[in-house]
Amino acid sequence: MRDDQDNSRNYDKDDRDRSGSGSRDRRFSSKRGTFKKKVCKFCTQNLTADYKNPDMLRRYVTERGKILPSRITGNCAKHQRALTTEIKRARVLAYLPFDRK
Repeated sequence: MRDDQDNSRNYDKDDRDRSGSGSRDRRFSSKRGTFKKKVCKFCTQNLTADYKNPDMLRRYVTERGKILPSRITGNCAKHQRALTTEIKRARVLAYLPFDRK
């Protein structure tokens, strides 16, 4: 009797997986459309992050003063680390505010 109960549970679980995954894939692919990969501006234009250039650094900071993540800006890991360091340096030297109210 116990084997029958286990088989019914597995059947229900497998049935849900098959029916849900197919419709889910179609739903997300139609909504997303095509995706264009963001590229790192520092790599393509041979730029370097500099704490003395606050206008450039402001693009990578929100209105509240938070540093934007690389998935939003498109920076590679190497340049995102350098950018974070330069933003923090600019804040300490008062080129950028710590937060905006």
